[in-house]
Formats: sequence, structure tokens, C-alpha cells
Amino acid sequence: MGALLAFSRLVDSLNARLGRVADWCVLLACALSAGNAFLRYGFSLGSNASLEGQWYLFAAVVMLGGSYTLFRNEHVRVDVLYGALSERRRIWVDVIGISLFLLPAMALLAWMTWPFFVESWVRAETSSSPGGLIRWPVKILMPLGFALITLQGLSELIKRVALLRGIHVPEGRIHASYARPEQ
Repeated sequence: MGALLAFSRLVDSLNARLGRVADWCVLLACALSAGNAFLRYGFSLGSNASLEGQWYLFAAVVMLGGSYTLFRNEHVRVDVLYGALSERRRIWVDVIGISLFLLPAMALLAWMTWPFFVESWVRAETSSSPGGLIRWPVKILMPLGFALITLQGLSELIKRVALLRGIHVPEGRIHASYARPEQ
């Protein structure tokens, strides 16, 4: 179990770093959006590349931030029954959900989006808009993002199995405690 927990720490660390990258992408997207609006409405200037840059950054936020959100246990869930369960039963629900739903779905999405990126790379696809950007950098975010969520799902599964086996997982490495959402 020690090697698996070491793998889990490595994945957590990677996704925590990528979560910070996603945070910076939010700031950059906001700055780019504000700059685009200022130039368009203030000086009647615009750029397709900068408009596409906004959605490239948004894609980075979503696809790089998803695995970090899973690490932080902040994904939306249906908590009608979950909140009423004991901690051990919540861990079992997580183990079953991760094993049966999260891992197969994210692995399948990573596998299915890879050819989408490869085709764009091989064709050297560019935007159809004048002055637009090349497309493969944004398209690689899909298989990468789904693969990162798959890895984080494995990490979460390892930590929950360790908890079920009575192995202490350091605070900060597992965010399995349940807090009812504020309404």
C-alpha cells in the first residue's frame, strides 16, 4: 500500500500544481476579455486570435481544473442520501462510484478524444477565422484533462481504500469529509 500511496501523493501534487495553472488561466482570460472589450468598443479594434485565446484559456481552466476540483472533493454530487450516511459508508459510496462510474467514463473520454487531437496535429489545423490560432493546442487539453481526472480518480480510490484498511492518510491529502452545501 505504501507504493500506491506514494503514487497518490505524486498525482495529488501534479494536479495541485495544474490547479494553480488553471487559476492563472482564469485571471488571464478575464484580462484578455477586458482588453478585447476595451479595444473593440473604445477603438473599434479587434483580433480573432485574441477572441480565440479567450476560449483556449477557458478550455484550460475546465480541463486542467477538473482534476484539481476532484482532489479538493468539490465536485457537485447528489447528497440526498450521502449526507445521512456514516463516514465509513460515504467512503464505500466513493469507492463504488469512482470504480464503476468515474474511472471508466474518464478513461473512455480520454481514449475517444485522443484521435480528435491527433487529426488536428497531423493536419496542422488552424482556425477558419482570419488571423485565428492553430487548433491542436486547445484540442490536446481534452485527452489530457480526462487523463488527469482518471489519474486523480485513481489517487482518490487509493486513499479511500487505505482509509477502509485503517491506514492513516495525512490531512490535506484527502478531502473526504462531507460538508452540506450552504443554501
